[in-house]
Amino acid sequence: MTLLSHFGVYGICIREGKLLCIRKNRGPYKGRFDLPGGSQNEGESLLDTLKREMSEETGFQVLSARNNRIFDTFVKAEAAEDTVHHIFAVYDVELATNSAVSITKTIDQGAVNDSAGFDWVDMTELTEGNASPLILKILEPSLAASRFLSWKVLG
Repeated sequence: MTLLSHFGVYGICIREGKLLCIRKNRGPYKGRFDLPGGSQNEGESLLDTLKREMSEETGFQVLSARNNRIFDTFVKAEAAEDTVHHIFAVYDVELATNSAVSITKTIDQGAVNDSAGFDWVDMTELTEGNASPLILKILEPSLAASRFLSWKVLG
């Protein structure tokens, strides 16, 4: 078994008890709700990553970001040999409501977009059966790392 590390930057936007989620298109969180966000490009700041990823995955532009914090989780998919230590910085974001544009299936240099679109999901409806470990951590924040060592990959 190998331990892999992944770092990403994600946005949290809550309106009227609903969390802005993307429908994950690939990877171990495929078929689940996830936070919009992702990996930094070389030389990119955390805020620049957040703004780019929010736009790519939801079509919304970030007006402001605040209350940054960092969490981590260990995820091992059922059929995988490797465990991923997913370290993620999150920001509470305010979005320009009139800024949404349609998202594309491919992004930089033809890479597949992680997002199959976005939904505003009632926070009471988000569970281990339909949400990523990132969302589960946001629902029950703790400084201790969460561990999902038999993670079911959907779809």
